[in-house]
Amino acid sequence: MPPSPITDHPTGAEARASGWRTIRKVGPYLWPAAHPWVKKRVVVALGMLLVARLISVYTPFLYSKAVDVLAGEASPSGMLMLGAVGLTVAYGAARAMSVGFQQLRDVVFARVGQRALRQLALETFEHIHALSLRYHITRKTGGLSRIIERGVKGVEFLLRFLLFSIGPLVVELLMIGVVLAVMFDIWYFVVVLVTLAIYIWFTFAVTEWRVKIRKEMNDQDTDANQKAIDSLLNFETVKYFGAEKREAQRYDGAMAQYERAALKTAYSLGFLNFGQSLIISVGLVIVMGMAAVGVTNGNMSVGDFVMVNAYMIQITMPLNFLGTVYREIRQALVDMGEMFDLLEQPADVTDAADAGALVCDKGELVFEDVVFGYDAARPILKGLSFRAEPGQTVALVGPSGSGKSTIGRLLFRFYDVERGAIRIDGQDLRDVTQDSLHAQIGVVPQDTVLFNDTIRYNIAYGRPDASVEEIEAAAKAAKIHDFISGLPEGYETQVGERGLKLSGGEKQRVGIARTLLKDPPILLLDEATSALDTETEREIQDELKMMGQGRTVITIAHRLSTVVDSDRIIVLDTGEIAETGTHEELLRRNGRYASMWARQAAEREDMADRGVA
Repeated sequence: MPPSPITDHPTGAEARASGWRTIRKVGPYLWPAAHPWVKKRVVVALGMLLVARLISVYTPFLYSKAVDVLAGEASPSGMLMLGAVGLTVAYGAARAMSVGFQQLRDVVFARVGQRALRQLALETFEHIHALSLRYHITRKTGGLSRIIERGVKGVEFLLRFLLFSIGPLVVELLMIGVVLAVMFDIWYFVVVLVTLAIYIWFTFAVTEWRVKIRKEMNDQDTDANQKAIDSLLNFETVKYFGAEKREAQRYDGAMAQYERAALKTAYSLGFLNFGQSLIISVGLVIVMGMAAVGVTNGNMSVGDFVMVNAYMIQITMPLNFLGTVYREIRQALVDMGEMFDLLEQPADVTDAADAGALVCDKGELVFEDVVFGYDAARPILKGLSFRAEPGQTVALVGPSGSGKSTIGRLLFRFYDVERGAIRIDGQDLRDVTQDSLHAQIGVVPQDTVLFNDTIRYNIAYGRPDASVEEIEAAAKAAKIHDFISGLPEGYETQVGERGLKLSGGEKQRVGIARTLLKDPPILLLDEATSALDTETEREIQDELKMMGQGRTVITIAHRLSTVVDSDRIIVLDTGEIAETGTHEELLRRNGRYASMWARQAAEREDMADRGVA
C-alpha cells in the first residue's frame, strides 16, 4: 500500500506524546556520544548562561542601593562606600556583563546548532533518496519540500530555546521569588507564583488552541505551494491548453484558504497577547501595591520599592518572552514532528544484513518464475521466466499494461519481487547491495531528464571522476560532440530545468553519452526512442546499437521496427510470455507478433502516404 500523506497533526495527549517523541529524537544532536567537542560546547554555554542569570538577579540589588544612597536612607558601609555614582557604574557594568555572557553563550552554541541543522538536513535528504519508487510516485514535491524546509528550520530553534530559554527562565523566576520572600515577605513570593501559574496555564491553553489553527494554516500553505510548483513544472502543458487563468484561479483559491487560516491565526494571537498582558499587569499592580504599603509603613525603603519594581519588570520581560517561545517551540515540534514522520517512512527495498557486492563478469540475466504486482489485488507479472545470455540483446514488446516497464523497474530493484527470483550471473538481486547493482546497469529511459546545470555536468553524471577527454569521447560516441562544440559556451552550456533548452534528440544523446561514460555491462533501453520523431529515432538507433555491443541489452519497445535486429524478442501479454523468438521466426509463426507488425506497418504506410515523417 502506498504511504499515507503526512498531513494530520496530533492534538491533546497525543500531541504531548508526539512532542516528547520529537524532543527525544532531537536529544542526540545536542549530546552526541561520538562528538565530545559538542558536549564541551554545550557545557561551556550552560556555564555562561548560569553566570549571566546570577548577574541578572543581582543587578536590581545594586540599583536599589544606589537609590537609597541618593535618598539618604542608607548609611555608608560595605558596597555603599562606592557611593551613588559608583553603585550606578557597578549597576551598568553588571547589566553589560549579563548581556555579554548571554551573547558569548550564543557564540559558543552556534556551531552546535548549525551542526545539528546540517546533519538532520543531510539525513532527511539521504532518507528521501532511500525511499522506494512507490513512495516517490505518490508524493507531492511541493508539499514535501515545505515539510523538510519547516522541519530543518525548527532544529536550531528547538535546540537553542529548549536549552537556553525554558529551563533557565524557570530557574531565574524561582531565584527572584526566593529573593523577594527572604528580603521582604513570603506573600510577595506567593503572588509571583500565582501570577506565574495563571500566566503559564493561560498561555499553554490558548496556544494549544492556536496550534490547531496554525495546523490549518500550514496545510493550506503546503497545498498552495504544491499547486504552484505542480503548475510551474507543467509550464508547457499549461500553455498548450491556454490554462493560465485556470491555474491562477486554482492557485488563488488555495491562497484564499490560506488567507482565512492566517487571519484566524492573527486574531487568536491578539487575544493571547492581550490576555498575557492583563495577567502580568494584575500581578505587577498587586506586588507594587504591597511594596508601596511597605514604604508608607516604614518597613521598606524607596530603594527596596525600586528593587521590587525592577524584579517585577525582570519577571515580566521573560514572561512575555515565554509566551512567544512556547508558541514557537510548539510550532517547531509540529513542524519537526512532520519531518520525523517522514524519516520514519520505511523503505520498501533495503539491503540484506549480509548483502555483498554484485560480481558481474558475464552479464547473464535470468528471470525465474517472477510474480509481482503494485497492488496485491492486481498482479502484473504472473510467473514470468526468461534468460538473456551474456552479450545478447533481448527485446520486450507487447501492449500497454503487459508488464514491460515493470520488468525494467524490477531489474533495477525499484521493487522486490513477490515470488520467484531475478539473477545476474547466478546472484539473486536481493542478496547484493543496491549500490553495486545500480553500478552494473545502465539505463536510457524514454524521456531523459537532465539536471539544471551544464552539459558537461550532465554527461559526467555517469561517472563524476571522468576526465575531460573521457567525457568528450563519450559525447563523440553518442554523436553529440559536434553539436556541443558549436554552442557558444560549449560543454559549459546550461541546459535549463529538466533540460528544456535542448531538443528531445539532443537530450537523448546526452543521456546516451552519460550511460556510455558509466560503461555498464548490462544495458536497459526503456522505450528510449519512442518520444522522438522518426528521423531522429533512426539516427539514435545507430548509436544505441553501437552502445549495446559487448553488453547484455534489455530493450523495452513499442515500435517493433526498433527491435528487428534483436537476438530474441519476447512478446508479453498481461504479465505472461505469449511468444518468443527472433523477428523472422515470429513473423513465420503468424501469431500475435506478426499481427502487431502488420498493424504498425500499415500505420507507417499510411503516414508515408500523408507525407508525415
